[in-house]
Amino acid sequence: QLQLVESGGGLVQPGGSLTLSCTSTRGSMDYHVIGWFRQAPGKEREGVSCITAAGGGTEYIESVKGRFTHSRDHRKNTASLQMVGLKPEDTGVYYCAAAAGDDNFYRKDCHSPATYTYWGQGTQVTVSS
Repeated sequence: QLQLVESGGGLVQPGGSLTLSCTSTRGSMDYHVIGWFRQAPGKEREGVSCITAAGGGTEYIESVKGRFTHSRDHRKNTASLQMVGLKPEDTGVYYCAAAAGDDNFYRKDCHSPATYTYWGQGTQVTVSS
């Protein structure tokens, strides 16, 4: 089993940048699809991006394409979400999640929370002037 922990959230002005990190403090993230999700107050949890187990494939929702980059480092057992050009509508609690096997990327909806087995506790991102 994995125990995921996110870090890197904070308060940033519009147009600013943040990089979120996700690591597992128990178990290897290898062979797992990793997804990033966010949840704004009063809204449902929304899938933002996902990456294949090997890291060669990524998917993003339209609203973050060109601004967010999802990557992973197997040696460090981490996944990262680099965010630039942040907008107020990017505000929310950001979660990473993991699901074993690339079927969860290629055969399922990797932006759906139901696809994932393991979740972190979330990190707050606030974009405001």
